[in-house]
Amino acid sequence: MQAAGDMRQANLTGIALMCAGVFCLSINDAIAKTLTEDYTAWQIAFLRNVIALPAVLLITLRMGGTAALRSYRPVTHLWRGALWVIGTFCFFTSLKYLGLAEATALIFVAPVLVTALSALIFREEVGARRWTAVLVGLLGVVIVVRPGGEAFQPAALLVLGTAFLYALMLLSARFVDPRESVWTLSLYLTGSGALIGVFIQPFIWVPVAPDDLWLFAGSAVFGTAGMTMMTQAFRFATPAVVAPLDYTALIWASILGYVFWAEIPDLFTYLGAAVIIASGIYIVLRERALGKEPVPERPAP
Repeated sequence: MQAAGDMRQANLTGIALMCAGVFCLSINDAIAKTLTEDYTAWQIAFLRNVIALPAVLLITLRMGGTAALRSYRPVTHLWRGALWVIGTFCFFTSLKYLGLAEATALIFVAPVLVTALSALIFREEVGARRWTAVLVGLLGVVIVVRPGGEAFQPAALLVLGTAFLYALMLLSARFVDPRESVWTLSLYLTGSGALIGVFIQPFIWVPVAPDDLWLFAGSAVFGTAGMTMMTQAFRFATPAVVAPLDYTALIWASILGYVFWAEIPDLFTYLGAAVIIASGIYIVLRERALGKEPVPERPAP
């Protein structure tokens, strides 16, 4: 009885952390969309990483100690950081042209792509049921994007590029030394993103208006807090319990988009999102049934 009560409490804690983390990342996306009016996506991502790095360092030391500062394969982290930076650039750029809810709905296809790429790249066995879920998820993408139709937005391709790069980044975690903790991965991802950005800024830098400093700081705070809470959620509860809650981001994106930009997504956006979400949840549950429960790592754009 005590064990059941402890498990219930752990699940509730994980659920609360996941929901709070998703909300924070949604705020981060909304801030980025605001900043794209005056700054390039490269600069937004760079300043967010630079401002967040000290906080991520402190969290890493607090959770993993000094041992978490060591990387056994730093070059791997640099490549992962490059994928993350380019993916973030694509996502932030898309926010300048797409509604927040539409971009959020499309980014949900990343876990579906992970399943497909794990079979194509790593020759992992993926059965007919999960392949069907992948195809259903891609159908959801077509419903949202509507290629060839009047409502088609080329910027949607940038979000799909982000999802593809994020899927590659998640799979690249297999090349990270198993002795490294999730906190080490988070630290080096943020650090490599800041390092790569240093070489880009001389070509695109725009002086930051004093009134915008709080927005950049807010992006760093909410992005770091969201990643930390979502990581902790998977430490308390299983992916099958908390992973589906990632899709609550669509609720927050819809609310924020309406409040700040008067965006009202059409029916096809929500219909396609529902199809993508259903396929993603099925894949999580199917992998749990097969005894595969990797801890997902959701990068914050």
